[in-house]
Amino acid sequence: MKAEQAETIALQAIAYIGANEYALNALMSQSGMGPDDLRENLTDPAFLAGIMDFLLADEGNLLAFCEEINCQPELIVSARRALPGAENLWDG
Repeated sequence: MKAEQAETIALQAIAYIGANEYALNALMSQSGMGPDDLRENLTDPAFLAGIMDFLLADEGNLLAFCEEINCQPELIVSARRALPGAENLWDG
């Protein structure tokens, strides 16, 4: 997957998180970010990677997001691998 495709999926994840009170509260609680931080970092690939990490860390949110965008969880893993920092997450 190309980085541009992965960034698009990460932006979809931000939209999902923003529309889901549970997910938004969890992200804010875990990261210390506020809504302004989300808006200000939309073009930062490392930030988008962090959003994908957040999504992948919670199976319930991951599956709900996948259902919303009609994809398999493997697509989200592929997207995460295309963003910065993935070389330290998985083998291969």
